[in-house]
Amino acid sequence: MGRPTKYKAEYVRQVAKLCLLGATDAEMANFFQVSVSTLNDWKIKHKPFMEALKLAKEPANDRVERSLYQRAMGYSHEHDDIRVVDGKVVITPTIKHYPPDTVACIFWLKNRRSDLWLYRREGKDGDDLAGARSRWADKLPN
Repeated sequence: MGRPTKYKAEYVRQVAKLCLLGATDAEMANFFQVSVSTLNDWKIKHKPFMEALKLAKEPANDRVERSLYQRAMGYSHEHDDIRVVDGKVVITPTIKHYPPDTVACIFWLKNRRSDLWLYRREGKDGDDLAGARSRWADKLPN
């Protein structure tokens, strides 16, 4: 037997809300006042809990993916510049532009096109470094 579980059926709705807010597993465990390993046990033992986690994480993941894409490509949006000039508030509509971000591009490509963009260290004749190491190891004295 062991200690009685702290798990309650209403946690399914609560975990879904936390995921929609972008909470990490550590933050959710903290919310429920349990360890991350206990949260992981709940995922295994309580199917509705795990399904709620998976479904609710998708919109947050989609938002981050869209944001990363926009950052990689660059984007513009309307923006009101608000200033006080001679004691009066002046609102000037503008367009704010964010140029493409190289780091976001690299991150996107390494994850979405890993077959073409993952960094591989190569030795002579196009061999990868791990293959070269194993050949060198055979030639080293014992």
